[in-house]
Amino acid sequence: MRVRGELHSGGLPVTRDRVGLIAGSGRFPVLFAETARRHGVDVVAVAHRGETAAELAAVVDAITWIDPGQLEALIDALRSAEVRQAVMVGGIAKPKLFHDFRPDARALAVIARVGMLRDDALLRALADELEREGIRIVESTRYLQDLVPGPGVLSERQPTAEELEDIAFGFVVAKAIGRFDIGQSVVVRGRTVVAVEGVEGTDATIRRAGALVNGGITVVKAAKPMQDLRFDLPAVGPETVRALNGAGGRALAIEAGCTVVLDRLEMIALADAAGIAVVAVAAGGKPA
Repeated sequence: MRVRGELHSGGLPVTRDRVGLIAGSGRFPVLFAETARRHGVDVVAVAHRGETAAELAAVVDAITWIDPGQLEALIDALRSAEVRQAVMVGGIAKPKLFHDFRPDARALAVIARVGMLRDDALLRALADELEREGIRIVESTRYLQDLVPGPGVLSERQPTAEELEDIAFGFVVAKAIGRFDIGQSVVVRGRTVVAVEGVEGTDATIRRAGALVNGGITVVKAAKPMQDLRFDLPAVGPETVRALNGAGGRALAIEAGCTVVLDRLEMIALADAAGIAVVAVAAGGKPA
C-alpha cells in the first residue's frame, strides 16, 4: 500500500527498503524520489515550505511539510516512519537563512555548537544530530549514477581553444573559492573572473555576469575540494542553460563524477539549439 499526504506514526507498513528524503528546492528531490521508487524503495519525504516543489507530494510514499529550521519536527517525522537512512537533496536558499529562518530549540543548539552558518559545517552537524537518533545520512547519488556524467563533451559543439583555456582557469578559481565555502560556480571571460557565486545561487550569478559583460562568458561549476558526497553536490539543468543563453554565454563546464545533471536530454537539447558547449571535466580541470 502506498501512503501519501501528511505522515503519521505507523502510517507506512514495514517494507524491504525505505529511505528518508530531506527535500530542499529545485528538481533534484523530485528526480531522486522518482528514481528511488523505480528501484522498489519507499520514499518518506520531509519537505520545506517555501522551498520544496509541491509536485514532490505526488511521487513519494509519505510527506511531512515543515518550516526551515524545524529540526525536531524533521527528526520526529523520520523516526515515526522507522526510517534508518536518509538523503539530503536540494538546497535551502541562503538568503532565507537571514530573513525567514525560524530555528527551533534543537536547531539553535546545533547552530550554537557549530558557531557559523556555513553550508558544510551546518550540514555535517545536522548529519551528526540525525545519526545520534539512529538515522544515517547516505550519498544522494545512491540511485542516480546515470545523472552524474564522466569526463567528456556532452554537447554537439566542441569547446574552442579559448573556451578550454577559460575552463581550465575557471576550474582553478572554483576550487579556490570552494575551500572557503563561498560557492561552487565562477563565470570567466578571457581568463578574467567576471562573477563568483555567492548566496544567490548559480543561475542568478550567471545573470549578474551577463549584465556586466557583453556575452562570450564561460561558466565553471565544481565540487568543493573536501566535498562531502552526502550533501550539497553541484547540480545543473535546463534552467542553467537558459540563464547562460540569456547572458550570451558560450560554454558550461562541470566537474565529472560529482555533478548531478538534471533533465539531461532537455538541457543538452537547449544547449545545442543555442550553440553552447557543455563539458564535463576531470579532477585536473581538463576534458577527457
